[in-house]
Amino acid sequence: MSDSLTLPAETRDRAGKGASRALRRDGRVPAVVYGGNEEPLTIHVEEKLLIKQLGTGHFFNSIVTVEVSGKALRTLPKDVAFHPVTDRPLHADFLRLAKDATVHVNVPVTFANEDASPGLKRGGVLNIVRHELELVCEADKIPEDITIDVTGFDVGDSIHISHVKLPAGSASAITDRDFTIATIVAPSGLRSEEGDNSKTDGSAE
Repeated sequence: MSDSLTLPAETRDRAGKGASRALRRDGRVPAVVYGGNEEPLTIHVEEKLLIKQLGTGHFFNSIVTVEVSGKALRTLPKDVAFHPVTDRPLHADFLRLAKDATVHVNVPVTFANEDASPGLKRGGVLNIVRHELELVCEADKIPEDITIDVTGFDVGDSIHISHVKLPAGSASAITDRDFTIATIVAPSGLRSEEGDNSKTDGSAE
């Protein structure tokens, strides 16, 4: 599971564009905590700390404890809006998590044992169709990534979700089909050679 993060915050007394601009000038980012059958809570957080946590690479797959007014709120980051030119964070949304909550998250995939794949050893190329998997996870068991073993896969083979052993507490959010995550494709040189051979065979007939 990704590390838990802590984000100190303060409540916002005023709403509106003018108030948000004033906060950003002071190095703060407006945000909101919603969900959990409670009223949305408008807050603001330190921009530098938010940027640092975004830089971890697993911010959106981490439980973020928002500390505000002496309370610790377990949340899952859902969205961060950025300035189109400067890339500075403009606003953040956090989903309040109830006890024993399950969440939908997108978890990146990695691949292991490529040297044990006959197709890749022959010069084949790993064509990644999905760089992330949409999972339903227990909030306290969100995996940082999903590692897929490519041992034994040859050129022309496809890796489907059914080949993947998901960790305890996680399940695929897509249940109506055995979707493809990656394929092993022939190297371009081999494809060109096969194409030339087919042309030769065709002209000989």
